Amino acid sequence: MNSLAFFLILFSGIMHAIYNLLIKRSRNKTVFIWWIFVCSTGLFTLALPLLPGPFPRPGMVVIFLSAAGAFCFVLYHLFIGRAYQAGDLSLTYPLSQTAMLYVPLWGVLFLGEHLSFAGLCGISLVMAGAYLIQMRRLTMKELLRPFCSLVDHSVQAALAAGFVYSLGAIIDKTGVHYYSPLYFTYILVISMLAIMTVNLLRAGYRSQIVAEWQENRGFILAGGPMLMGSFLSFRYGLALAPMSYAVLVRQVSVLAGVLIGILFLGESCGRIRFFAAALILTGILFIRLG
Repeated sequence: MNSLAFFLILFSGIMHAIYNLLIKRSRNKTVFIWWIFVCSTGLFTLALPLLPGPFPRPGMVVIFLSAAGAFCFVLYHLFIGRAYQAGDLSLTYPLSQTAMLYVPLWGVLFLGEHLSFAGLCGISLVMAGAYLIQMRRLTMKELLRPFCSLVDHSVQAALAAGFVYSLGAIIDKTGVHYYSPLYFTYILVISMLAIMTVNLLRAGYRSQIVAEWQENRGFILAGGPMLMGSFLSFRYGLALAPMSYAVLVRQVSVLAGVLIGILFLGESCGRIRFFAAALILTGILFIRLG
């Protein structure tokens, strides 16, 4: 994995963790996410005239890929929201990370990617760390607990989130192969905003839109550029690196999230979280070598 791709994806993961902190502190999560998409899309649109050259005309393949990717990522957020709302975080979070099981498989089967031994070791370590990060105890019963609750709707939603995200990753990788990562990201974000806007037209959300802006205007204006920075840097990195590695390296957002929780939210860092964070960091270094 070359250095430019590696650092682009690291930057993306850090930005992802920071704007998720803003989401966590918002009043209505769904409305807040919509607002930061409005902000990021508006900023990107204003910047288009400053970019060199005309906007390249997207073909039907690019339009289809961006729409399909937007559908997958919006569906992912819907599933993850249901999982976290109804389930124990230590139960649902590890299962929501199962995208990492599928992504290397899809990369090898459908994209012809080849993984080195160091890369495979890194992928395994990152998977293990992401799974352990929310565990309450390091026992066999606790490790197997998520898989012993498959009839739980929150568990099913978490598993669905992981699978849908892995499909979105394939679409992303294909999209940046056919089209400029810059403009593919723009079309993808607009498509996601359109889908979220349709959702917010429901009566339960309409009354919350103005209230969220009034209460969290500063966080929204800060979150918009962060979201766009995360989206752009990840897709530029994805264009330069195998999907199997890129998605796993982005798990640095988990490490950043742990640090943010400790430094700004007063959360404790137990031995399991420290061990899991060390596994993720070691895995990312192995992937860099791979």
